[in-house]
Amino acid sequence: MQERGEFPVIASRALKTILLQLDTDPQPSVFDAVVAVDAGVDHLFRHGGVTPEQVRDLVYGALFTRGPEDLKRTALFIGGTDVARAEALLRAATEAFFGPFRVSILLDPNGANTTAAAAVLAAKRGLGGSLKGAKAAVLAATGPVGQRVARLLARQGAEVTVSSRSQERAGAVARQIGEATGARLTPLAAPDAEALASGLQGCELVIAAGSAGVTLLPAPVRSSLGSLKAMIDLNAVPPLGIEGIEVHDRDADRDGVRTWGAIGVGGTKMAIHSRAIRELFSANDRVLDAEEVYALGEALG
Repeated sequence: MQERGEFPVIASRALKTILLQLDTDPQPSVFDAVVAVDAGVDHLFRHGGVTPEQVRDLVYGALFTRGPEDLKRTALFIGGTDVARAEALLRAATEAFFGPFRVSILLDPNGANTTAAAAVLAAKRGLGGSLKGAKAAVLAATGPVGQRVARLLARQGAEVTVSSRSQERAGAVARQIGEATGARLTPLAAPDAEALASGLQGCELVIAAGSAGVTLLPAPVRSSLGSLKAMIDLNAVPPLGIEGIEVHDRDADRDGVRTWGAIGVGGTKMAIHSRAIRELFSANDRVLDAEEVYALGEALG
């Protein structure tokens, strides 16, 4: 083997698949590790507490042990509970690549991309196969999953309202997603039930993406929304985010509204996650962020 920085001399052959798991948390996610193993990864190398400054050398260790023709058998998974920090790791990883020396990457911190993709696919089904022009609201849209949900809805042509208790935070998310997608999102400050009910009038779709155990859409507010056609709750811990939904709902009928609970969405999320892991080893130049993960979900049918 030659020294790092020189071209490797390993001959091309049927090498084992290797997934390098870079996690921003001190202990790498066990959940993500189990999914990787179940998706068929041969070898999983897990690193916790990773900072952007450490990424280059970790990536170089993956790049310089295999020739360019074999690098599609190596891939990166970037996770952790802090989405912003995970995104910084993604930038550091892609900056370490050069020429043919690169590997595919899946970004899924806190399950944000795979969960959001599953939720938006359910929303599309709930609205009859198209989100274009649909009036949609994302509750707790400033969180990691909520931001991804709003971003994907905007990409699908929905008219998106992003809700938060703070007008400043809602406005910041609306601007950020608008700059990324070219869409115009409406910020909504909903500090109480009255403001929430007023801001959601006319909505056909509501997705709750808040913290565990927090009710975001009380039953009286929900019943006042005469245009509502579909609602999705991504919180599995009682009390649920949308009052009246059951956690196992999967296209259930609740008072004439098509509904999905967290576990009802979870099966699709798991299928997308596994498919994304396998997709990493189809080439050495894939970067799977929210939009790419959503496209994989669509392909599952």
